[in-house]
Amino acid sequence: MSEELAVVAGATGALGSAIVERLQARGLRVVAVARRPPDMPGVVPVAADLADDSAVDAIAGALDGPVRAVVQAAGLPGAGDVDTLTGVQVAAGFDTKVGGFLRLIRAAAPHLGPGSRLIVLGGHYGYEPSPAAPMAGMVNAALNNLVRSLADRWGPDGVTVHVVAPGPVESPRMEAIAARTAERRGDVTPDEVLDGYRRASPLGRLTTVDEVAWAVGMLLDDEAAALHGSVLSLDAGRRRGAG
Repeated sequence: MSEELAVVAGATGALGSAIVERLQARGLRVVAVARRPPDMPGVVPVAADLADDSAVDAIAGALDGPVRAVVQAAGLPGAGDVDTLTGVQVAAGFDTKVGGFLRLIRAAAPHLGPGSRLIVLGGHYGYEPSPAAPMAGMVNAALNNLVRSLADRWGPDGVTVHVVAPGPVESPRMEAIAARTAERRGDVTPDEVLDGYRRASPLGRLTTVDEVAWAVGMLLDDEAAALHGSVLSLDAGRRRGAG
């Protein structure tokens, strides 16, 4: 096992837990961050709320070596469509996802060095917004912008910064979103909602959890430094824009 660390926030979610396993397979010691103490094999567990500034000290106290990767995999809080989304929900989404990424970086900053990776999970809606998921669109667009600023800040230190942006992911979270959408509309079933998401891809499928974890692991390769400051799309061909 390497002395290098990976810090993964949202470690107990479907995406976070798959990322933890992928990084462990690459020989990294994983500091697993979640609101409740993670009960996961082989990790250093940290209970912290990324929407609270106290998370910085809680995470920093668990770091005892060089940090190879910082991964913000925490999901967004549930929210409504463009007709029902509230300002309070918007603020909570930005504080958890965008503010949480900044808090993670501040906690790890003394342990970062050449070859370290700062990675945040964004999403397809950051480029192609939907009235059904306005908060995802706003927050993910903000992450795309923030990563460009962070790239300028950290690049001279040899630290690279990345957004991994999946489309809808085949997961329990996506099933819950489909159920809420079906309930709100009243004229479709959850399975029909999921089928609609699948048809939006030329491949007729959703992105998988393993594909997202693969992308995060791949960013640790030396050659991935050329992706510094960029958005890696994993949307199965959903994006229609050419820009």
